Amino acid sequence: MKIILIKDVKKQGKSGDILDVKDGYGTFLINNGSAILATQSSRNRLDKENKEKEIMENLHIKECEEIKKKLEKLKICFKVKTGVQDKVFGSISAKQIVEELKNKGFNIDKKQIKIDGVISSLGFHNVDIELHKKVIASLKIELIK
Repeated sequence: MKIILIKDVKKQGKSGDILDVKDGYGTFLINNGSAILATQSSRNRLDKENKEKEIMENLHIKECEEIKKKLEKLKICFKVKTGVQDKVFGSISAKQIVEELKNKGFNIDKKQIKIDGVISSLGFHNVDIELHKKVIASLKIELIK
């Protein structure tokens, strides 16, 4: 029996996959609401939905590319307190970077910010911001006295 998964099924496949399963298991998945019978019309509908998802994904990637261009032109400065030999007290966190970006008009989640190590020394630092799996922007951060 050929079925199309409409929900992710553990150890079987993801939503949209077409599987060839035994009749009893296929009936179970259909009654459970996890799959539909793979007919020509359901395959056509699946193809149409996949094309729409692809178009929406491409639009989202283009929007992320525009944001990336703006972010890479930007430089954020943080004034920090320093001690002996210009040692910085504390460090700059993703939350602080998000707050600065919100002040500049960007809506970035702190989970998107990828910090390598700790930002705790004066000077310039690069921070990656994952806008999309395929689009990663590099943001310049400067720590000054």
